[in-house]
Amino acid sequence: MANTHVKEMQALKEHLGKHQLKLTRQRELILSAFLRQEHITAEAMYHQLAKSDPHLGLATIYRTLNLFCDAGLAQARHFGSQTKYDNVSHKGHHDHLICTGCEKIVEFENEEIERLQEEVATKNGFTINTHRLELYGLCSRCRH
Repeated sequence: MANTHVKEMQALKEHLGKHQLKLTRQRELILSAFLRQEHITAEAMYHQLAKSDPHLGLATIYRTLNLFCDAGLAQARHFGSQTKYDNVSHKGHHDHLICTGCEKIVEFENEEIERLQEEVATKNGFTINTHRLELYGLCSRCRH
């Protein structure tokens, strides 16, 4: 595993240790591949890894990606009909624009939107713990 992923590997090892789970070769392989992605489905990860490791099953990939979610390395995002796993290990909070034509995903951050959400919550007596903002539409390519 590349030195750039030491922090993520440590986070996974700590999470596994807390839950009496082992760091397996499959988990290491999936983590290494996952950390090179931004948004990927379990099926796409399976097809990507099956070329080099045909013994790796789709169920193992699903379980491992969900384990990454529990460890704070990934977030399961339900864009349209598919669940995509967002690599959040190196990112702060961000929101998404999703094209309903080609399924392109654009991440963005906007402090003004964050401020307005807090304002709306306060006005209604809420404290925000977490939120997701997903805006669906057509990208410039699909509009033409």
